[in-house]
Amino acid sequence: MITIRKNVDRGHANHGWLDARHTFSFANYYHPDHMGFRSLRVMNEDRINPGAGFPTHPHDNMEIITYVLEGTLAHQDSTGGGGVITPGIVQYMSAGTGVTHSEFNASDTEPVHLYQIWITPNTRGAEPRYEERKIGDARQGGLALIASNDGRNGSFQIRQDADLYASLIKEDERITHNFNTGRAGWLQVARGAIELPEGSIMQAGDGAKIENENAISFKALADAEILLFDLA
Repeated sequence: MITIRKNVDRGHANHGWLDARHTFSFANYYHPDHMGFRSLRVMNEDRINPGAGFPTHPHDNMEIITYVLEGTLAHQDSTGGGGVITPGIVQYMSAGTGVTHSEFNASDTEPVHLYQIWITPNTRGAEPRYEERKIGDARQGGLALIASNDGRNGSFQIRQDADLYASLIKEDERITHNFNTGRAGWLQVARGAIELPEGSIMQAGDGAKIENENAISFKALADAEILLFDLA
């Protein structure tokens, strides 16, 4: 079964400096039917004004992945991790026993547009860690593995049995991903539009829960950027 959650149905918070869309319950947005999916807890799409951002704040026991679509994001945290993230560079922070960090738009003129993803870890109280990886052209026309439980293919080794893939697909290109027995998926369209085999259309901001399916297949109706989760 594939259940689509449309962009317009997501939670929305506009703080002036931050325009945020929440796929799942987060902060002041609460919906009992959308508390996450399996280990995927947060899927926030954020647009941050030039020079604005999140001042230093704490996290613990959460796997946090930041995926920038446009602009530049500056990060600093208490592990000593930090840098400027741009499209094609993905950031991973395992909060573990606890970290503090800040995130700011590194530009004084251009907004930054990103997805921040939280995955519930299968190990609590672990040592915090921070990493960045350049993925670049690995996403072109196929599924590039960004994060996994075993760190295969150069992906982040996260503390959960979950795989995260990203793809940049051109109009009319098709992607197929197979699921092992008992696993499920979440498909998020970050940009562009895709069509599922039964004819359903997904556009930027739409997500889809994938359950009891052997595979997911879709075709780009326009140049598209997607995130795909394969979840235990």
